[in-house]
Amino acid sequence: MRVIRVASAALLGAAALGLAAPAALADDGNHNITSFGFTVSPSTVAPGGTVTLNATGCEVPSVTVTSGVFDTVRLEEGHSATARVDDDAKPGAEYDVTFDCKGEKGTTPLTIREGSGRGDHTGSVMPGNGVRAGAGGSFSGMSPGEIGAGAALVAGALGFGAHKMRRRSGGNV
Repeated sequence: MRVIRVASAALLGAAALGLAAPAALADDGNHNITSFGFTVSPSTVAPGGTVTLNATGCEVPSVTVTSGVFDTVRLEEGHSATARVDDDAKPGAEYDVTFDCKGEKGTTPLTIREGSGRGDHTGSVMPGNGVRAGAGGSFSGMSPGEIGAGAALVAGALGFGAHKMRRRSGGNV
């Protein structure tokens, strides 16, 4: 009976450690923290395609957006704009999109995929091709630490449940 208590305590300790691990491992390499928000949508586009640019929280009337793959765009506060990606953008390349709010700059990547961006809309039905619904996959982008933390939580929950079931059946006999 003592072994079960020790094993349960060890599993609960591992689960508690696992809960703390994702916060400690949350560094995704993006040290691009700004006082204003910005987005590029979609983050992957074909040459000749369009992206929507958005910036919020900048105290000046406009934000300048630059990239090596489209012309400079000025965004008015609270508004978004579109930019057309150059036809000669290299598929597979990643370009930085820089948002400049009164000298404070933030960047985000824009990936160029294969194909033509003209008449090519993600998620739309293309004749003979079916629906394009994205890459999918529930483990994309998960680090080994996050997977380990999830496994520790599952193990802790199973151990706790086994401990409670064992105590319940032992008390009724």
